Amino acid sequence: MYRSLHHGWTVAPIGREEPAETPATVPGCVHTDLLAAGAIPDPYADDNELRLGWIGRTDWRYRTSFDWQDEGFDRVDLVCDGLDAVASVWVNGTEVGRTQNMHRRYRFDVTGLLRPGANELRVDFTAPYTYAEAEAGRLGARPGPYAEPYPFIRKMACNFGWDWGPTLVTAGIWRAIGLDSWSGVRIAEVRPSSRTDGVDVGITVERAAEGAVEVAATVGDVRVEGKLAPGQAATTLRVDVPGARLWWPRGHGEPHLYPLVVTAGDDSRTTRVGLRSVELDPDAFRVSVNGEPVFLRGFNWIPDDTFPARTTAADLRERFGQAIDAGANALRVWGGGVYESDAFYALADELGLLVWQDFPFACAAYPEEEPFASEVEAEARDNIARLMGHPSLVLWCGNNENIEGHQHWGWPAELDGRSWGAGFYYDLLPRLVAELDPGRPYWPGSPYSGAPDRDVHDPATGTVHIWTVWGSRDYTHYADYTPRFVAEFGFQGPPTYATLRAAVSDEPLAADSPGVHHHQKAVEGNEKLLRGLGDHLPAPATFDDWHYFTQLNQARAMSFGVRRFRALMPYCMGTLVWQLNDCWPVTSWAAVDGGRRRKPLWYELRRAYAPRLLTFHEDAVAVVNDTATPWTGLLRLTRRALDGTVLDAVSLPVSAGPRAVASVAVPFAAGDVRRELFVAELGAARALRFLAEDPVVDYPPAELSTEVTPVDGGCAVRVVAHTVVRELALFPDRLHPSAVVDDQLVTLLPGESVTFTVRSDVPLDPAALVAHPVLRCLNEARP
Repeated sequence: MYRSLHHGWTVAPIGREEPAETPATVPGCVHTDLLAAGAIPDPYADDNELRLGWIGRTDWRYRTSFDWQDEGFDRVDLVCDGLDAVASVWVNGTEVGRTQNMHRRYRFDVTGLLRPGANELRVDFTAPYTYAEAEAGRLGARPGPYAEPYPFIRKMACNFGWDWGPTLVTAGIWRAIGLDSWSGVRIAEVRPSSRTDGVDVGITVERAAEGAVEVAATVGDVRVEGKLAPGQAATTLRVDVPGARLWWPRGHGEPHLYPLVVTAGDDSRTTRVGLRSVELDPDAFRVSVNGEPVFLRGFNWIPDDTFPARTTAADLRERFGQAIDAGANALRVWGGGVYESDAFYALADELGLLVWQDFPFACAAYPEEEPFASEVEAEARDNIARLMGHPSLVLWCGNNENIEGHQHWGWPAELDGRSWGAGFYYDLLPRLVAELDPGRPYWPGSPYSGAPDRDVHDPATGTVHIWTVWGSRDYTHYADYTPRFVAEFGFQGPPTYATLRAAVSDEPLAADSPGVHHHQKAVEGNEKLLRGLGDHLPAPATFDDWHYFTQLNQARAMSFGVRRFRALMPYCMGTLVWQLNDCWPVTSWAAVDGGRRRKPLWYELRRAYAPRLLTFHEDAVAVVNDTATPWTGLLRLTRRALDGTVLDAVSLPVSAGPRAVASVAVPFAAGDVRRELFVAELGAARALRFLAEDPVVDYPPAELSTEVTPVDGGCAVRVVAHTVVRELALFPDRLHPSAVVDDQLVTLLPGESVTFTVRSDVPLDPAALVAHPVLRCLNEARP
């Protein structure tokens, strides 16, 4: 019998008088408790973050009391699903255990410590900086990207700040805590290993009394029974499912799930499993599910909130919906965050989203000495067992960019022989995956080219991360890459106006105003935003121009890369954009900003991630068909003047087979590149290629007519173009933060129209909705 202990908590600093003891929410953390009590300002607003560093350097005490009565159970365990991170746990004045790992679950036998009536539970947290800096001093410094000690503590690394995240170092009871009362036997672990024809169910039990134990596993209508002899703690039951319905990823079939019920004595566990196989071709880095290769179209995932206890199941469903609506079939859980919640993976199972799971190591050298090594093994065992039953999980990855760091960032000289994590990535973690989860591939790190002596930057094998673009090169440099799998690539853009305005109180709001600058964590980030405009877009004259141009440039850059790499299918079999989400309001690489609003990038990726994509690729048109049926028809290619006049035209039969790409050479050359464009059309799909950069294209001043009509929950905005209208965008959140639009960055040729649907909690001014700066296009102000 499980009983949660989530009520009646208080939190107070240890060794300092202020702030006084305040009510605490469990699960939660110190920052959110102090915020709720009014003891600190909003950490996400303006530069308040800078005044909150003391929290991570303070010891904290959480305390509650609860009533308990002896109901005759053999055992009562205190179960802690997440303590962040270095803590001592006390029941009625007796220490029952110590922890030093945010990523593990803990269970403490408290049977003899509880008493009828009132009981006290206390958790004392050592300041993360105190622990991590002491370990760094003991073990010796390790290279990393920031002057922060995160490699020395098993804790969410990005708590210590990142180039998109704040430095807000947390402590607290961040996942469930409660009492588990049981007798006889309890199921300690269920490890389902799926096949296409059934499940091998590993069962481990803990006993409070000796004797044989009857165990059983039921998958759907199939039940298999077994017995554990006295003293035997574990067994595996093979459950074969005749005529099994398989679990498939999005775009490949139904993600069918079977109920799995496991019993041991009087204890039982119920979950869901999907029957499927997964394989990885290591050189091509091609993931196959049920024998069918899958092009991974997706995003990298970071913690959805700097304070992850605040992320709810509803938040996850909204964010997954945004990923899926953008065309994604995969998410990579990045190694600077956490192993996500059970709800995260269960939702991915339900929706058919593939999950790549990094072990939590990122961008730094990590010590392999004790007690760190034992903590890594314990957390890996815990989480492999916890997550392996999820069919959505298709890959374990040892780390993010640590092998690259050792090869290319000068680490060997800095380390001077000290350990850096190689033993984890090449030995410990693959051994544990092979032992506990042998049906799922393991990959030592990303980027990685398949062997320790291969250069991780080699795009011909394994995975690459492309950061030359954004870091130093124009986004057209993506065309110089012919990769197998792009696991990270990104380009920055500011958040939506409503998100930025809610977080920054600067008056006036400007690209270089203090609050906007504070909400830009990348080195030379704003400078790179402007440099990145290059020859592609005009120099912004106002804040409104800066906001529109840099968001547009982000969208174009990532669309260029995605389209390039998808056109290389099946040689290239994956693009994981950095990144889907933000953990706070910030200028970043995300498609969905820290206010949960979709940036223009999101809308452009929805086009670039369409299952059937028409795109100009080098001197041809690529017909990209990531569906199970052929894509055939007449491809119409035209060369047009900006006024819509057709200068050349040809229609050619084309056929792209299932999961294949067809290429058709463009049969004509441009005349005047400043006044012409190419258009490709196949059915409802269309691709445009403007032949010169926007500042030199001879756009006419935009001529358009608009009509705003009410619809349920908002309004429809119809725009008719009387000239070419380039990159038409509607930003209704400038009028009210609840307002959202269904499309962005639409280019219209003369005579064409588009209708935007705007949803809003309040009526919007129709005139303002179609006026600058809410309605924008690139040629709106051409002389």
